Order: sequence, then C-alpha cells, then structure tokens
Amino acid sequence: MFFTYILYSRSIDRYYIGHTHDLASRLERHNAGWSKSTKAGIPWKILYHEEYDTKGEAMKRENEIKRQKSRIYIENLIMKKQQM
Repeated sequence: MFFTYILYSRSIDRYYIGHTHDLASRLERHNAGWSKSTKAGIPWKILYHEEYDTKGEAMKRENEIKRQKSRIYIENLIMKKQQM
C-alpha cells in the first residue's frame, strides 16, 4: 500500500504534498527534521491522505495535486475528506 499525503504546518501556515509507503514513519521523519524542505515547518500534521496499490499511482497523484498550484484546491480536498 502506498499513500499520497498532505501535511500542514501551523507555524509557517504551509502545506506539503508527498508520497510514501509508511505514513506514520514518514511523518516522524518530517518532524525530526530529516527533510530539508519541511524542516522549517516543524511540527507537521497529516491532514489528508489517499491510498494506492502502487508507488507509481501515488507519485502520479502527488504530481497532479502539485500541478494545481492552488491552496484552495488543497483546502477543498481536505474539507471534502473531513465531511465524509
């Protein structure tokens, strides 16, 4: 199982989109400062995730979300998931 996920940092008011095969471990690494691109935003919280059978599908979805270049798009995804 693979995941596309969206993290949020309240301290810098930013979202981060990524993919992984282990959500819990990946969040721990982000919050431990292992990733240069997320180090400044610690602590991060997972607000959204989608599950996929393959790494390729998860990567494709990550890129689709990133190509939107829209905070509104991301916030709508999160809001729809919370309403389910």
